[in-house]
Amino acid sequence: MYEDLRWFGLSWAEGPDVGGVSGPYEQSRRSEGYRKAWEALRDGGWVYPCRCSRKDILSNLAAPHEGDEEPLYPGTCRPPGSGPSFPQEETGGDGAAWRFRVPEGERVIFLDGNLGEQSFEAGRDFGDFVVWRRDGLPSYHLAAVVDDAAMGITEVVRGADLLLSTARQILLLRALNLPVPAYFHCPLIRDENGRRLAKRHASLSLRVLREQGMTPEEVRALLETRG
Repeated sequence: MYEDLRWFGLSWAEGPDVGGVSGPYEQSRRSEGYRKAWEALRDGGWVYPCRCSRKDILSNLAAPHEGDEEPLYPGTCRPPGSGPSFPQEETGGDGAAWRFRVPEGERVIFLDGNLGEQSFEAGRDFGDFVVWRRDGLPSYHLAAVVDDAAMGITEVVRGADLLLSTARQILLLRALNLPVPAYFHCPLIRDENGRRLAKRHASLSLRVLREQGMTPEEVRALLETRG
């Protein structure tokens, strides 16, 4: 991956391969920070253990929300009231995931550098979401906000398919009293059938295009036509 990105014309000042002041850069070596964040959420009453399977959640819904990363959680395991819940429990290993208790009805509003003002309602556009997985590892949402804060990230650029994830992560940042970065969501690059390029679809990679003899300039021109 590093080789392909450099061939494409990208370079970076920090990272697993070059070091830097914000290391370690491998998430496998940042577990202490993730756990401390989970403990802060737990002690603040923001999270609770959930033993529902995806099948359990889907069986309680009329239909999952199209395009959402996970179905809207029906609140099966959500404890009543607010405040610290189950502070004695540990993370993972007991068949339970931990969900973030969203403030239902609260609107999460942010100004996107590309798409303008974005507004999502907690409890309607997304429900309580997993921050700690059953296998004892942090979810994407928790790892992302902890890494961004630890590395002093002020601007986040990513795909437009993660707009809803940004709303979730802003709630996490607020709960952890961490600064909220600026966001810029890019349109996705799609194939000739309009499907976004992704590993799960066996889409062409930089490596494959490179092996076919294309130059970085030709690849950039190709991506621009499919943006």
